[in-house]
Amino acid sequence: MTGLKKIFILLITLCGTFAVNAQINTDQVMRIGRNALYFEDYMLSIQYFNQVIQAKPYLAQPYFYRAIAKLSLEDYLGAEEDASTAIEHNPFITDAYELRGVARQNLGKHREAIADYEKALSMLPENRGIQFNKALAEEEIKDYESAEKSFAALLKAHPGFDNGYIGRAKLRLSTGDTINALQDLNRAIEINKNATNAYVLRADISIKHNKDFQSALNDMNEAIKLQPKYAGFFINRAFMRYNLDDYFGAMADYDYAIQLEPLNTIALFNRGLLRAEVHDNNKAIEDFSKVLSLNRDDYRALYNRAMLYRDINDNKNAIADINRVIEAYPSFAGAYFLRYEIYRQSGDLRNADKDYKKSMALAKTPVKSNNEDSSTGDSGNENENNTGNEPQEVVANRFTSLLTIETETDVEKEYHNKSIRGRVQDRDMSIEIEPMFALSYYSSPTQLKENTYYVKEAEDLNATRILRFILMVTNHEPQLNDEDAIKRHFESIEYYNSYIATHQPRAIDHFGRAMDFITIHNYSAAIADLNRAIELTPDFTLAYLMRAYSRAQNTKVEQFSTDNESINSAAAAQLASQKAKMASSEILADLDKVISLSPRMAIAHYNKGCILAQMQDYTSALSAFSAAIEIKPDMGEAFYNRGYVYLKLGNKDAGINDLSKAGELGIIPSYNLLKRMTR
Repeated sequence: MTGLKKIFILLITLCGTFAVNAQINTDQVMRIGRNALYFEDYMLSIQYFNQVIQAKPYLAQPYFYRAIAKLSLEDYLGAEEDASTAIEHNPFITDAYELRGVARQNLGKHREAIADYEKALSMLPENRGIQFNKALAEEEIKDYESAEKSFAALLKAHPGFDNGYIGRAKLRLSTGDTINALQDLNRAIEINKNATNAYVLRADISIKHNKDFQSALNDMNEAIKLQPKYAGFFINRAFMRYNLDDYFGAMADYDYAIQLEPLNTIALFNRGLLRAEVHDNNKAIEDFSKVLSLNRDDYRALYNRAMLYRDINDNKNAIADINRVIEAYPSFAGAYFLRYEIYRQSGDLRNADKDYKKSMALAKTPVKSNNEDSSTGDSGNENENNTGNEPQEVVANRFTSLLTIETETDVEKEYHNKSIRGRVQDRDMSIEIEPMFALSYYSSPTQLKENTYYVKEAEDLNATRILRFILMVTNHEPQLNDEDAIKRHFESIEYYNSYIATHQPRAIDHFGRAMDFITIHNYSAAIADLNRAIELTPDFTLAYLMRAYSRAQNTKVEQFSTDNESINSAAAAQLASQKAKMASSEILADLDKVISLSPRMAIAHYNKGCILAQMQDYTSALSAFSAAIEIKPDMGEAFYNRGYVYLKLGNKDAGINDLSKAGELGIIPSYNLLKRMTR
């Protein structure tokens, strides 16, 4: 039985402790919400629990269940708040304390988490998950004595729990008890041959304490069998193979790591070192150049590329690279000696002599750094935060040594399962604001948002039945893949062409044809029709709204065309920029007109915020999104965009609060952005 199914069974059991006199509607919505939670459709379940909370805010159940969904989506702040509300309504829900403890632990509130775990353990003294998480939290605050006692109690009650032994092994490594840590890892592997972390940790011990690269390689091979798509394992196995003189095996591992993660700077740097070692200089330079394109302050890569440029007699580039290293490490004798060699090779004997003397003078002094973080520009597990007073040979070795990475993942907490399909925050989504709203003949309702937003003017127009199709409000118009539907809109345009040519001009006819043009993405024609509609009826609110939208879409199309024409002319680029600014001004003018005609239209304020955010006028964008939220407090898109803008302005706390609310209201990308910002 999976951990999540156990949780579900526990939740069903808990149901009996809650109010049973709920109205049948509320009971039914709660049941559907729990079903969605069981099947790991967390976003959908939140919407159902929202409905119950709106109807009966005094119940503990919906807050508790919604907290589980938010925790699974890694909205730890939202989960903590909901769990706290559930506890306020019913202080006897043991699971709520555990859940809040996990949320707090992920928020770095380890002492508060420990207090929650202790409260839960007072009711369930031998609960495995609570004991385990409490021990991890105690380790985080470096209360090693308490953590050791917690792990001892855990393993006494659950001697077959392999992850408990791995957790205690990490604790013992933190305190320098390598022998007992190794015993724990051996025991974990005896219990579970698939304990990846145990193999990785044991390999680390073999290298750091025994220099036993063969044993480490054997363990890393097992880890790779279990997780064959993790680049870090291949990087570290390459290090082991290199130390066992298996050059080709090491190179193959670096190649595969880069295939898995093309932007992995450690793999690229290490491959560059191996290529340099066999004098494959040009390819080595390519690798170091790639590293520097990703991190221009990687001084290891600069130092090694300088040596390679020297070897191929590219003295100009060699000098440029080593100068940057010396600027960051002005007391590093090896850098001056390398520059001495480059100057001597280029015939600049005067500067060569100066650098030689400087190198000799510094040879016995410690190295200090002008670089802010004193790092050499990678994310390896070397000590990156040196503040000076390092021996010359230590720094020289670090500049020219292969890197490894910390491959052991955090010991997994016991409340949720990493393999769940509902973890929308792990989807690969680009970070951008939610798009503008518009009127459309089509919408994209989902299980989370079955209804489109209400706009009075659109409903009034629909009621007249004067248009050929029904207007809806959406900011995610679906693709029109139905050939018959596409044909209908072309026929509708022909109808309007004929009608307008033979009848007295009316604004509504131009508006109707503009809507058809928008549907088939002919924005220029739509703008022309909307201009005419506004000319005939200057207070036509929806025409201004759709002209703003059409202009925005048309600007995107034009920008795309400009980008793909690869215009190199500075004048042309400046002209394109000026056109974009003019278009933004026109769009804002249309939206301001909509707001003046219909001040309570939330989507108009929202759309204005979108344009201002695109113009990077973030302060004004905040005001616009806040106005939309004031009018429509359940507008998830406005919360998401305002959260995004807050983050842009550096207000992380406000941004996280808004993103949490947006996720609660059904905006799926919120959890992806939340995860990135709370790592």
